[in-house]
Amino acid sequence: MKKFDILFAILPVIGGLNRGLVGIFNFDPVTSIFGNMSVISRIVYILVGLSVLFQMTRLKAIRRRRGVVNGQLIFI
Repeated sequence: MKKFDILFAILPVIGGLNRGLVGIFNFDPVTSIFGNMSVISRIVYILVGLSVLFQMTRLKAIRRRRGVVNGQLIFI
């Protein structure tokens, strides 16, 4: 499970960098490497999207571990 946590933590960063390059330089590395909407590029985009959804489901657990309840930081 730890490998998936690492993978799902890295994929949104890759997706964010990709979107940043598209926005700033109009350059899409995924399209350049794998082709315009090829099967592999679609898989990359799907994995990035799924990793973001996975991270969103984990926010509550992360906040609980960090001592944040209802937006308030709790000092123990």
